[in-house]
Amino acid sequence: MDLIADYFETIPSSHRTFFLVAGLALFWLWEGARPGSSKPYDKWYHAALNLVFTLTTIAVNFSLAFLLIAASDWTQDRQIGILNWLPFLPLFMKCLLGMLLLDLIGAYFAHWLEHRIKWMWRFHLIHHTDTHVDTTTANRHHPGESVIRFVFTTVAVLVAGAPMWLVMAYQTVSVFLSQFNHANISFPVAIERALSWVVVTPNMHHVHHHFKQPYTDTNYGNIFAFWDRLFGTFAIVDRSELIYGIDTFPNSAETSRVGKLLAIPFYDYRNPEGSKFSNSEDTGK
Repeated sequence: MDLIADYFETIPSSHRTFFLVAGLALFWLWEGARPGSSKPYDKWYHAALNLVFTLTTIAVNFSLAFLLIAASDWTQDRQIGILNWLPFLPLFMKCLLGMLLLDLIGAYFAHWLEHRIKWMWRFHLIHHTDTHVDTTTANRHHPGESVIRFVFTTVAVLVAGAPMWLVMAYQTVSVFLSQFNHANISFPVAIERALSWVVVTPNMHHVHHHFKQPYTDTNYGNIFAFWDRLFGTFAIVDRSELIYGIDTFPNSAETSRVGKLLAIPFYDYRNPEGSKFSNSEDTGK
C-alpha cells in the first residue's frame, strides 16, 4: 500500500495520460469485439466529437489543478478532514474510506444535484444528448459542467482531508470506471449482476442515459454502485428497451456539432415530458 501511495504522490502527467488513453483503447476494442448494442452509427465521427469535450475537460482540470493541490495541502497542514481525524486507521482503510468519500461527494452528490438544480442541469444536458452511448461518452461534458464537477471534487477533498496521492489515485480509478460503465460492451449476465452490487456496470449506468424520465433521474453512481441502492435512486431496465439521448433535444443537428452543443445551456429552457422544472423555477429561464 505504501508503494501505491508513493507512486500516486508523484505520478507524472504522462502516466495519467497513459491511463486515460489506455482505458479508451481497451474499451473501444472491446466494443468492437463484443458490443452490447449493435445499432449502427458513425463511430469515428462520434468519437471525434466526444474527444473535443474530453480535451476541454482536461483543459479545465489542468488549469484549475493548483486549487485542488492547495486544498489538499491545506487539509494536511492543519490536519483538517475526516481522514485526519482518524489517525489510528491503517493506510489501506484510509484509502478505502477516502475513495468512498470522494466518490460520494465529488461524483454521486454532484451528479444528483445536476439533475435537481435547473442551471446545473442546463450544462449537464450535453452529456445526455449523446444518442449512441459508448466509452467516449464518459468525458462528453460541457466546460461549464467540468468546472462544476471540479468544485465538488475540491469540496470532497476538504471534507475527506484527502492527501494528494489519494486524490490522484481516485481520479485515475474514476476515469477508468467512467469509461467502463459508459462502454457499449457485453459480458456474462451473472458476472455483471454480481459486479453491479459493488461497482457501476454498463447495464446499470446505461439506464441513466434513457431519453426520458423517470430513468434519466436514476443510477447516478460513478465508481461505487451501492450509493444508488442506499439512496433509492437505483433502477434496472433491459438494455434492449433503452433509447439513448434526451427528449428535449431530438434533433441531431443540435446534438452532433460542437458549436450547437456548447450553446445548449444558453437556449430557452425546454420542458421535458413530465416537466422536470417549471419555467419560473430558480434563476434559469
